[in-house]
This record gives sequence, structure tokens and C-alpha cells, in this order.
Amino acid sequence: MTEDATGKSGARGGSTAETPETATGAKGPDELREQIEQTRSQLGDTVEELAGKADVKGRAKARAADLRDRAGALTVQLRSTASQAGHTVQHKASQAGHAAKAKAGRAQHTVQDRAGQAGSTVQDKADQAGLTVERRVPERARGVVRAGRKNPRALLVGAVAAGALVATAVVRRRRGGRR
Repeated sequence: MTEDATGKSGARGGSTAETPETATGAKGPDELREQIEQTRSQLGDTVEELAGKADVKGRAKARAADLRDRAGALTVQLRSTASQAGHTVQHKASQAGHAAKAKAGRAQHTVQDRAGQAGSTVQDKADQAGLTVERRVPERARGVVRAGRKNPRALLVGAVAAGALVATAVVRRRRGGRR
């Protein structure tokens, strides 16, 4: 190669393809060294990029590590969400249990009150029936009725049993006959 009067290098007897960077040319040896260093640096970067793209194994490992990290983060997030859902379900179940217990308590009191009322009603009716029967039955039967009136505990036990039967019938009727 030779250098012409303008300082540009070229091949003898032919034209040269010049790029815009080489078209300006170097003004001196220091500038030429600087351009060479810049070109080497760019070429080194390009070679590194190409080597990185050609290194399939290395890229696969990097991708796998990235996916592991993402999977770990998702696992932590899912565990946290599941834990929160578990606490929410536990809280709602506790509330439902308390509500059911309160409702059962109210139902128990209602049944007890109605059984007591039924027992009183049965006792009153039994007293009235006893008086009616005492007036209408022969003397032998009157003795039995008087014995019942003298021992009201036995009569009360019978009345409570009858009240319990009435309360059970009321509860079954409300439930539609279900057990």
C-alpha cells in the first residue's frame, strides 16, 4: 500500500472502499493510534457479544437460574397466600361455631320454657280432669284420684314427661319431620 499526497492509503492500481470514519483519515500518528484502539475496543465488544450468543450452555444455565429465582419467589408468595386463606377460613369457622352455639342455647331455653308451660298446663288439666272424674266416677275410683292429688310429685313427673313429648313434637314439626 502506498500513501498519496492527501495522506490516504490505498492499493496500487485500484480504488479503495472507504467508510465515513476512514474517509476523514488520521491527522497524525497519535490520532491513528487512538482510532486503532477504539476499533479494537469495539471489535472486542462485538466478539464478546458473539461469544455470549454462541455459548448456549452458559445462556441455558443463566436462564435456569433466573427461572429458579422466579419459582422461589412464587413459592413464597403462594405460601403466604395459602397461610392467609387458612387463617381466614379458621376465623370464619370459629365465628360460625359461636353463632351456632348461641342459636342452640336460645333454642334450648325456648324448649325448656315451653316444656315448663306445657307441664303446668298438663298439671292444671289433670287437676280439672281429676275433679271432673271425682264427681262422675264411682266411689272406688275416687280413691285413686284422691291418692294422685295427695301425691303431687308423681303427677308432676307425669306432667313433665308429657311436656317433653309435646316439646319434641313441636320441634319436629318445625323441622318438617326431619331427624
